[in-house]
Amino acid sequence: MSNARRWLRRSLWALGGIVALTLLMMGGGLFWLHHAMVTSLPTVDGSIKLAGLSAPVTVRRDGHGVPHIEAASQDDLFLAQGYTTAQDRLWQMDMLRRNAAGELAEILGPTLLEHDRAQRVFQFRNVALRVYNSLPEADRHRYEQYARGVNLFINQAEQNQASLPAEFRLLHYHPRPWSGVDSVLIGLNMVLSLDNHFEDKLTRERITNRLHDSKLEAELYPTGSWRDQPPTAAVADMTQPHPAPPPTDDEDNDQTQTRLNSPGISSDDLHALHAALGAQTCSGCIPGSNNWAIAGKHTASGRAMLANDMHLGLSVPNVWYMADLKAPGLHVAGVTLPGVPLVIAGHNDHVAWGFTALYGDTQDIYVEKLDGKGNYAGPQGQWLPLAHAFETIHVRFGKDVKVEVQLTAHGPLMNPIFHSETRPIALHWTLYDPALAAIPLYEMNTAPDWQHFSNALAAWCWPTQNVVYADDAGHIAYHAVGKVPLRPNGLVGLPIQDTQHEWQGYIPFDELPYSVDPPSGLLATANARVTPNDTKFPLTLDWPDPYRAERVYMDLRGREKLTREDMLAVQTDIYSEVDQELAHRFAYAIDQTPGVDARLKQAADLLRSWDGRVSTDSAAASIIFRARQAFWPLILEPKLGSDWEMYGWAEKDFAEEEIIMHGGVSSGSDPANPATPNEWLPSGYKNWDALLTEAVRRGLERGKAPADLSKWNYGSWHVIDLEHPVYSLLPIVKGWAGTGEQPLNGDGNTIKQVGRAFGPSQRFTMDWSAPDASTENIVLGESGNPASSWFRDQWPAWYSGTTFPLPFSQPAVAAQTTHTLQLVP
Repeated sequence: MSNARRWLRRSLWALGGIVALTLLMMGGGLFWLHHAMVTSLPTVDGSIKLAGLSAPVTVRRDGHGVPHIEAASQDDLFLAQGYTTAQDRLWQMDMLRRNAAGELAEILGPTLLEHDRAQRVFQFRNVALRVYNSLPEADRHRYEQYARGVNLFINQAEQNQASLPAEFRLLHYHPRPWSGVDSVLIGLNMVLSLDNHFEDKLTRERITNRLHDSKLEAELYPTGSWRDQPPTAAVADMTQPHPAPPPTDDEDNDQTQTRLNSPGISSDDLHALHAALGAQTCSGCIPGSNNWAIAGKHTASGRAMLANDMHLGLSVPNVWYMADLKAPGLHVAGVTLPGVPLVIAGHNDHVAWGFTALYGDTQDIYVEKLDGKGNYAGPQGQWLPLAHAFETIHVRFGKDVKVEVQLTAHGPLMNPIFHSETRPIALHWTLYDPALAAIPLYEMNTAPDWQHFSNALAAWCWPTQNVVYADDAGHIAYHAVGKVPLRPNGLVGLPIQDTQHEWQGYIPFDELPYSVDPPSGLLATANARVTPNDTKFPLTLDWPDPYRAERVYMDLRGREKLTREDMLAVQTDIYSEVDQELAHRFAYAIDQTPGVDARLKQAADLLRSWDGRVSTDSAAASIIFRARQAFWPLILEPKLGSDWEMYGWAEKDFAEEEIIMHGGVSSGSDPANPATPNEWLPSGYKNWDALLTEAVRRGLERGKAPADLSKWNYGSWHVIDLEHPVYSLLPIVKGWAGTGEQPLNGDGNTIKQVGRAFGPSQRFTMDWSAPDASTENIVLGESGNPASSWFRDQWPAWYSGTTFPLPFSQPAVAAQTTHTLQLVP
């Protein structure tokens, strides 16, 4: 026994020593990392010499660390903007350009290889180089000045390694010099997230070929809805359904040859594509936004107002970087894209503007014909040689990977992304048109009125957007922007294999939807259909759901004396009419189904009495969310098998509403005979109510609802959790560098459209009666460094639905200045 005790004692000491050593190493690592963060905090007071300046530049930081940069010339201003942004966001900027160019695996290893392969196939760096070289000389000069500022910071950080952001040192690499091409590259990558239709076209091909039912397909893939409120149409009576849009001339046209005999791309290839693109997976998380402009006759001040909140995937650091830029001939403030000069959305001395995604269809998929000898068939049937681009992906901890990209006149063949697809599939995209190269941000930033601003918008190429506008003279306006192809033979929602669907130029700017000073005094968009029913030029088959746009109009229409506080209340609205409507339908179904248990009866009571607010303490919100999730596999799996998971559409929620609410009568049934079998009703269910009741039951089961459903608070599982891409891998550091899981109200159909890592990336309200009281805030903060007091200082405002002013005038900026840095020649 004594020997056993000695061995046990020795083992415990050895184990204790290992634990102590591990803790010591962890403690040392944490100390090093924290020290690296602290020593890399930027200088925000005093003076710094920068070569290339012609005169001193003043950078005043307000209480949230927002830089208010004032220079004696625009050249100095853009150099200082590049330098200041790099102070706070250099590592993020490097990741953004690597993400776009397909160079992440070089730093982060083989798990990013497929992502990089896709980016190389899309040819983003080559496109960025072409666009940059085609820009007017004045634009290139601004990009070069910005790059000089970034490189001045990089050079200083290389000379003093302690000032290099900690991520570079933790990952053991150094940033390359910045270039104007890098700035363009970052902007182009955002085009992919906002103008992506090709994935849905490939998915739709597989779904429709499995479904073999054009009527059911039409129900799954609606184009617009009776709920839409196009900003170019008169404000409708939203208490009554108004006419649905007319049928579109899409791929069902008998004159086309687009339907393929192939079953379509495989599920494995679609999963691979989805993973490579890194698309959002939460329900309703379609990158979009809300914006509206209100004429002075409806505001308390009598002056025009504008509000904008752009919904994107949320990241650490933030997508946006706030800045105020001032030099002779230019004074503008708002949100910038780290790595890109000028302001993306905001206001100057006279005009304000905001964006939502238009989702114009700028992409088509073509199935090419190859002769096996290096040639493809052109539109006239002639054989043309394939072009080739050769890419090398450097992989950390692995071997280099060679990628050969073949290109036709339409664009690159995407086959290197896929595992089994044998058809030569080309991506045709406006991004690849060598005639398109305008980025009119400078003209927008400096515009004094609508005429100049709209002239700038006319040059906008991509992404397609809805722009709302309000100015200090009281005018409000809206215009859809971006180059949308003219398709004389109609839009096509599937891969194309004929020669009748070639593009014929672009829809003229003046033919895109627009409105200036409408009699209603209200213009609003939220990604839903903006074309009127009688449009000459359909823009897409794939409009997002109508609910947010409808709710914005309901919140604002008919109201007077509106204030900034009212704008924020609309931006944070969490009422969902469609969820409340469907809750009542599910409750009715349970009531009509015999033999249901007490739990389902409690669910029906909660659903029936719900006020429709998707709040964190709502049990009904949990029930309806999970029931809607469970509904899709109930009706799709019997018809599609495992492919049901592939189904996706921007108006998927509207399709679900229509199917659920009208499920008693199928699209091909006789409305006078409700007993006619519903084509969606699977075998084994007596009627539609029984199916809906089963959806609730499965939702409760799969959502792991508690025995007492009244305690199933929505916020107990519906959370937001923003994580740093590197620090989240380190258990203790993860707490410093993210939000952790926090209960989150709202859903994909509320004006406050949110998901686990998705939502309003900023909130902006411009009040022309008091520009200095106008508000702007982002999600976390200005800094990308967790040791900075400006890393997460804006989070409480974002999370609680409050905001704060962004000072603009000289006196207001001076009053809120907390730090002043002089950049001197």
